[in-house]
Amino acid sequence: MLILSVVLYVVDYLLFGKAGDVVSSFLGNLAFLPLYVLLVTLIIERILKEREKLVMMRKMNMVIGVFFSEAGTSLLRDFSGFLEHYAELADRLRVAMNWSAKDFAKATDFLARHDFVVDCGGADLSGLKGFLMEKRAFSLGLLENPNLLEHDEFTDLLWAVFHLTEELAARQSLDGLPQSDLEHLALDIQRVYKTLTHQWLQYMHHLKVDYPYLYSLAVRTNPMNPDAHPEVL
Repeated sequence: MLILSVVLYVVDYLLFGKAGDVVSSFLGNLAFLPLYVLLVTLIIERILKEREKLVMMRKMNMVIGVFFSEAGTSLLRDFSGFLEHYAELADRLRVAMNWSAKDFAKATDFLARHDFVVDCGGADLSGLKGFLMEKRAFSLGLLENPNLLEHDEFTDLLWAVFHLTEELAARQSLDGLPQSDLEHLALDIQRVYKTLTHQWLQYMHHLKVDYPYLYSLAVRTNPMNPDAHPEVL
């Protein structure tokens, strides 16, 4: 490219015979070079990176959708037996078809302020253990997805679920556990459920914006709504 540039400048000089014009043209192009680099590296490259990030996030949302379809929605429903004051939480997360961005923002703010109180005393820990062990290979498979590098919150959720699975699997029996151990498990469940509800709400908002037909089914099967049913009435 350097040789070609020199040849073209020589041809310009031979044809028009004005060395001053050639030098002036060269200096003009050289003066524009920093501006050209600025436009390409700081603006165009940033636009391309934002587009790549958007494509990556759409792929990530597909992975999140698979997670909720396979395990997340069931966990939201099953964890209801572990939470105190569940009725208020379920009422605030009763997502409807007519929810706007403002409604999702209000629900997100509520989750950020809500105190998730978990009680393992009368809950079905054995049933939860069985479900998580059944989905263990599935969760590990999701952790191997390279797209997770672009979504720290969802990665944290998967690690929290995996840790809870390991805690429950490490106990041969879940009957007659001491109160101190029940409180420890309650903290693990609280960590999972708080992150899970937040991710679920974000995913619902994503469906509302980009996939209305999927959003319709998600609303009709809302695990936070005990009256939800898949039939369209």
